[in-house]
Amino acid sequence: MNSENRASVQARSFRENHGLGVQPLGDLVALIEQSTGFDVTVLDAEDGEHGLTMRDPERNKIFIAVARSTKPMRQRSSLAHELAHVIFGDWQGEDLAKRSPEEIRADAFARHLLIPIEGIRQVLGQRDKVGEAELSEIVQRFLVSPALAAIALRDAGYISQAVASKWMHLTSPALAARYGWSDHYAALQQDSNTPRSPQKLLSRAVAGYVEGVVSAQAIATLRGLRVEQVEQELVDSGIVPVLHSAVEAKMEDFPTVDIDLSDLNSQGR
Repeated sequence: MNSENRASVQARSFRENHGLGVQPLGDLVALIEQSTGFDVTVLDAEDGEHGLTMRDPERNKIFIAVARSTKPMRQRSSLAHELAHVIFGDWQGEDLAKRSPEEIRADAFARHLLIPIEGIRQVLGQRDKVGEAELSEIVQRFLVSPALAAIALRDAGYISQAVASKWMHLTSPALAARYGWSDHYAALQQDSNTPRSPQKLLSRAVAGYVEGVVSAQAIATLRGLRVEQVEQELVDSGIVPVLHSAVEAKMEDFPTVDIDLSDLNSQGR
């Protein structure tokens, strides 16, 4: 079985195992966190850095990070790509060659996960002709780049390789502008360009805040927000630290401690 087929099988298995069917996937960050238990974050990164997967072999903990971006479709592909590395156990480290077999397989997995051929067929059905309007519909519905959509449409038998090659040069903003969903695309950009902390980590931090052991500043730092904003949000949500009752202790409750002072110099007393 070649890399393309392995990627297709694993993507189909992931959808089946998590009851995702062949429908478009919504919030991919939340989906990966909830379906796998992995920590996922969206953060600032160097130019050209799109995604990173880290594993702690001691605790078997996995952490997926993607860069903030004004290109939401690319960010989703990066998330799915990093998920592929986890599923296939690509732990050779961060020095994987950019077009290594593992990277090519991860790209194929991302495509099959985000835009399954069966899903396209459910949307388009039997059609003799598919044009740019249908391409725009697929891009908007599955939230993938025109390039990924063109490959999937070709593989589903809707367009030729020549048409796919032509459409690979189109952009999501251009399709959104031409076919009336620029407002939707702007909302997607705002979401993909907003930092996000790992949900489980943030949940534990809020629980610690309630118990009085984590400060609002720590939560603000995790989220990249001003502490005043976080404090107000917590108050508005009815989240306040628990006031623990003080316990009165008596001297007789403390254990007796023998202290030997015989070694002390008399001048130091």
